[in-house]
Amino acid sequence: MNFRNIKSWQWALLVLVLLVALDWAIRRPDGRTRELNSAIQTQASPQLKNYPYPFHVLRVEGSTAVMGTPRNFDMPAFRFLGAMYPDVNVKDANNPAFIALQNALGKVQDEVRDIVLAQPGISGVKWELDREWLQRNHIAVPDK
Repeated sequence: MNFRNIKSWQWALLVLVLLVALDWAIRRPDGRTRELNSAIQTQASPQLKNYPYPFHVLRVEGSTAVMGTPRNFDMPAFRFLGAMYPDVNVKDANNPAFIALQNALGKVQDEVRDIVLAQPGISGVKWELDREWLQRNHIAVPDK
């Protein structure tokens, strides 16, 4: 191949492809993380499988699985639930529909934690706000 005949746009395309491949390689979960996420997928109840947030393991640190969550102290459940269910009044803490949504969120989060804790070598779960998922889904995320 004669490199002098390659046009500048072809070089740019090649560099772009290499950058995308590098980004994928860096972000790709390790084997243990993939195993845990596979266990979640195979053991999940229909309610967990159909939940709007895809609970998953972000990484493994020793014997602790670091899991993504759509809520924490900085991102209260009502903000996430209000974005997912815009027809429900999440500002009224006594609204039965809002209470049901909060209970469902807690139930699926407990289920996914239990699935991960049942896997060999995992003795703890640490929750981390999934900022990337929230931003991709146009949910305002507070600054760190």
